[in-house]
Amino acid sequence: MEVISYNSPSCFNLKRRLLVKKSTSREQQVKIPLCRKRRILCSRVHDPTGSLGLSNKDRPLLNNCCYGKGSSSFKSLEGFNNVESKVLSWNYDGYVIGNEDEVVRISETGESVTKVLIPGLPDEYNGECGAPISSRFWEWKPKLNVHYEKSGCENLNSPPLLFLPGFGVGSFHYEKQLKDLGRDYRVWAIDFLGQGMSLPIEDPTSPSKEDGISEGKDFVWGFGDKTEPWASDLVYSMDLWRDQVRYFVEEVIGEPVYIVGNSLGGFVALYFAACNPQLVKGVTLLNATPFWGFLPNPIKSPRLARIFSWSGTFPLPESVRKLTEFVWQKISDPENIADVLRQVYADHSINVDKVFSHILETTQHPAAAASFASIMFAPQGELSFREALSRCHMNNVPICLMYGKEDPWVKPVWGLQVKKQVPEAPYYEISPAGHCPHDEVPEVVNYLLRGWIKNLETKGAVALPLLDDMETESIQNSITRDLEFVREGSNKSVIVRFFGSRFSLWNRIESYFKSRFGKLETKSR
Repeated sequence: MEVISYNSPSCFNLKRRLLVKKSTSREQQVKIPLCRKRRILCSRVHDPTGSLGLSNKDRPLLNNCCYGKGSSSFKSLEGFNNVESKVLSWNYDGYVIGNEDEVVRISETGESVTKVLIPGLPDEYNGECGAPISSRFWEWKPKLNVHYEKSGCENLNSPPLLFLPGFGVGSFHYEKQLKDLGRDYRVWAIDFLGQGMSLPIEDPTSPSKEDGISEGKDFVWGFGDKTEPWASDLVYSMDLWRDQVRYFVEEVIGEPVYIVGNSLGGFVALYFAACNPQLVKGVTLLNATPFWGFLPNPIKSPRLARIFSWSGTFPLPESVRKLTEFVWQKISDPENIADVLRQVYADHSINVDKVFSHILETTQHPAAAASFASIMFAPQGELSFREALSRCHMNNVPICLMYGKEDPWVKPVWGLQVKKQVPEAPYYEISPAGHCPHDEVPEVVNYLLRGWIKNLETKGAVALPLLDDMETESIQNSITRDLEFVREGSNKSVIVRFFGSRFSLWNRIESYFKSRFGKLETKSR
C-alpha cells in the first residue's frame, strides 16, 4: 500500500501529546516522517500480518483536502495521479490518551475508525507563511465604526468568506482562519457593534451631573442624563447585527458570501441568511447558540413589548445602572474571564493568552459596561432560531453544521436538533473540542470548510469532506474518522463523526447501547 503524507505543521501551543492504544496485543506503529518544506513524502508500509486492518476496499480520502486554485500546498500533488492510495487508513478499537490521568474513549459506537491525514496550519517558524492580516475600520453610521480584519486580498477569483464571532469576543478569535484560509480565499471577520473594537468612539449620552458611579470616571459611557442625537435609536440587538452584516456584505465585500458563525455569531449568520438569502452562498454553524435575548420583539409582539419600560436604549435607567455596576465588576474580573475560557475550551493545554488579552482589553473600554447592559436587555430578533432555520431551508440556503462535542454550553443535542430540521445538511461532530472548535482544532475546522465549499462550488462533483465519491449516497446513518495533523512537530488526532441524511437521535441511542452490550459480551468471553 502506498502512503502519501504531507507536512504543514502549526506554530500554535498544544502541549498534550495524543497517543493511540490499540486493542490488539500485537502493536505495529507507523511513523509518518516529517519534512521541513512543503512536499509530498511517499513511503511504503509493509504489513505481512495484516494487523493494521488494511484492505483494498479502503477508499482514498485525501482528494477531499481541497484547497483553492491558487494554493501552493497542493501544487506538489501534480504528477502523482497514478498513485491509488491517498491516505493512511486502518481500522482499530482503542483509546485516545491525553494527560496521564485522562483517558477518553475513541468511539462510543464500537464502529471502525478510519485515519485521515489532513493539513496543519502554516508553520511560520519553519518558513511557511500564513496569509497577512490587515485590520481596518468601516464607518457604517456616525460615531459607529465597524472593526474588521481581512486576508487573501490577492485571491480575486476565489469565493469570499465572512466570519462572525461569538459573544464577548471579536475578529481576533478567527486569526487561525484568516492566516490559513486566507491563502486560498478572500476572508473577512468582523466585530459586532457593541463588542470587540466596534465600540462607539464617543459617549452616547451627555455626562451625568449627579454624584455616583459615573462622576469623573471614564469607564462609564452611557450612564449620562441625556442621549446624544446620533445614539437616539441605538440598541445592541440581533436586528442591529443582522443589518450590520447586510450592509457590510453589500458595501465592503460587494458580492454573496459564505458566512460562518460561532455561538452568537452562528445565530446572527442564520438570521442574516434567512432575511437576505440573495447575499448568501452558504452558512456554516459552529456550536451556534439556538436562542438569544430575553425581552419580546416590539414588531413581533408589540403588546407584550410595551410591558417592559426599558429595552437596551441609552441612557441606562437608574435602576439598571446599579445592577450593571455590580454584574460588570464580576464578569470583567480577569480571574472570571480565565474561568470562562477554561470552561469553553475542552483542551486546557491550548494557549489562549491572546484571546484572554483581547477580551480583557475590551472590558477596559469606557463604553463596555453600558454596551453589555444594552445587549443583555435588547429585545429578541424578529425571527427565532428555528424560524430562521426554516426560512433558510425554504430558500435552499446550503447549511453545514460543525459542533464541538465537549461544549459545556451548546451541547451536541442542540446541533442534532438542527440536523433533524435540515436533514440534508452535513453534520460534523468533533471530539475533543468545546465551544470554540475553530480555535481549539482549527486544522479540522479549516479542512472541513475547504471541503464543504469545494463541494458546493463544484455542484457536488467533489465529495463532501470525509466522504469518498462512492460513499456520498450510501452513508445514511453515520461514519467516524480519525483526523490526524501535525502541530508543533508531532502528530495530533481528533475524532470527527459525520451524520448522514437519515440519522436520528434514536440511531445514536441504539448504536450506543449496541456498543455497550457488545463490549460486555466480549469481556464475558
